[in-house]
Amino acid sequence: MSARRVRLRREAWGFAVGSTCFLVGAFPFYAEWAGPVVVGVTFFAGSIFFTLAAFIQLSLSGRHVPKRGTNQADSWDWWAAAIQFVGTLLFNISTAAALAAAIADPERLGAGWRPDAWGSAAFLVSSVFAVVATKDRGQLWDRDARSWHGTWLNLVGSVAFGASAIGAYVVPVTDSLVSAFWANLGTLIGALCFLVAALLSRRVIDEAPDSLASAG
Repeated sequence: MSARRVRLRREAWGFAVGSTCFLVGAFPFYAEWAGPVVVGVTFFAGSIFFTLAAFIQLSLSGRHVPKRGTNQADSWDWWAAAIQFVGTLLFNISTAAALAAAIADPERLGAGWRPDAWGSAAFLVSSVFAVVATKDRGQLWDRDARSWHGTWLNLVGSVAFGASAIGAYVVPVTDSLVSAFWANLGTLIGALCFLVAALLSRRVIDEAPDSLASAG
């Protein structure tokens, strides 16, 4: 198996584990059973796996910074990966802030909301760029690095994360969430979409001939 293929598999597993953490953390039953601090740890751990996977995607899988002569598919693909990486760093900040707040005051709401909102926006922009890149998948540096079902699932997941961020905003006047229902459901749906996309990506990588993914 080529070195590039191994990196793509690690990337897929990183996103899969991170998505699973967000999926589990969003279940109300888990929150009631585990408590705010453990839920905060779960989300923070998930964000770390997201960042590790995004770093592999951007820097190690074989993508190169666009320059003069780079085809448009590769340019969109690189920008999608770069913006997603920034988004994962913002999720690191937001989940760390939420965890710290849970440790200090388990009843506190809305900690880390601003980086969470920006992280969700970054994921949405990244997903749109990835969909555009996949339109010319045959021109990508590695056609197995993106798939139409993966990019569209990630787009749906990013929209759901955006809905979650809106629902998680704490209204100053009432000191309550805009919508606890959408804060949880958006995270759950988004994480599920990201998880399925990562697993499908892993399957595509495993089934593709090694000749299509030369060593990086």
